[in-house]
Amino acid sequence: MSDQDGVEAKNARKEYGTGQEKVVALDDVSIKIRRGEFFTLLGPSGCGKTTLLRLIAGFETPTSGQILLDGVDITYDPPNRRPVNTVFQSYALFPHLSVARNIGFSLEMQGRPAAEVSKTVDQMLALVRMEAMADRKPTQLSGGQQQRVALARALAPQPKVLLLDEPLSALDLKLRKEMQSELKRLQLETGITFIFVTHDQEEALTMSDRIGVMRNGSVLQIGSPREIYTRPSDRFVASFIGETNFLTGILGNGTVTLDTGDTLPLETPAKVAVGAKVTVAIRPEQIRIAASDGADGLAATVTDSVYFGTDTHCHLALADGTEVVVRLQSSATGDAGLSRGDQVKLTFEPGALMVLEDQA
Repeated sequence: MSDQDGVEAKNARKEYGTGQEKVVALDDVSIKIRRGEFFTLLGPSGCGKTTLLRLIAGFETPTSGQILLDGVDITYDPPNRRPVNTVFQSYALFPHLSVARNIGFSLEMQGRPAAEVSKTVDQMLALVRMEAMADRKPTQLSGGQQQRVALARALAPQPKVLLLDEPLSALDLKLRKEMQSELKRLQLETGITFIFVTHDQEEALTMSDRIGVMRNGSVLQIGSPREIYTRPSDRFVASFIGETNFLTGILGNGTVTLDTGDTLPLETPAKVAVGAKVTVAIRPEQIRIAASDGADGLAATVTDSVYFGTDTHCHLALADGTEVVVRLQSSATGDAGLSRGDQVKLTFEPGALMVLEDQA
């Protein structure tokens, strides 16, 4: 695969308004999305992820910079000249047309032969497992079924890139999880590049080949779900992806001395100078609770215990009052075996301590 394959934004900047009213939605964003991958743009509302999606779709043009597809500059090409389709949060199905007609509509508008349209519609119905509902109207479908029709309609012209702008946010939790699996299956079966926009970290982690985490119009980190989760680039990424505990201290030579006075060994080399004040991140599932009479570990006091079914979240306070959350697998009785006020020691899995460069 060459560097020109797929979608690329080069120094893309997007501004709205002028003077004091100017808003920078994208700030010099450069990103390469490989052909045939499931790439997710993840971040809070207003971070610029939908703006970047609209630049790729052609609904907006950048203030400066370029958008390329397979090495070809498409920055100023209109949407109908790009081999790109978009699935929006609102499905925008035609209520007066059947499922089959909705799927085939864009092909008919392109003047494709009737036999080709019919064959493609049948293929798309089979792909999204909606063959039995070809003659139904959108109002006769559930939310998940309407979502499948919207996907089939977007995939019918065989675009090189499919853009998905938070398409699952209107679905209930159970259906959303089902559609996550469905989207990943469709992407693998078609081989089309999927660019997915969401603020839901679970969606990003479970579906993506790679994730780009965005904040304030910039891309902070790009990597696989495992890389983003286990080695976040800064405190914001660590806090946005999953639950994280943050402790502060002074970096030593292969150690960190916390504000509590405890010194912990570091297995992963830090990129900041010895003596610097640092933030250490630890995921809740990478902490173990031991008896208070143990020789090693951080002294802590249990302040609360919250049962979540598959696991229990134990809230504790360190000597300086810092709160730490530990995730424990729930027992058959649902009892974590800990009570408020219990004195315990905390130990950490090897490599669990992450020293973060960004203290913001």
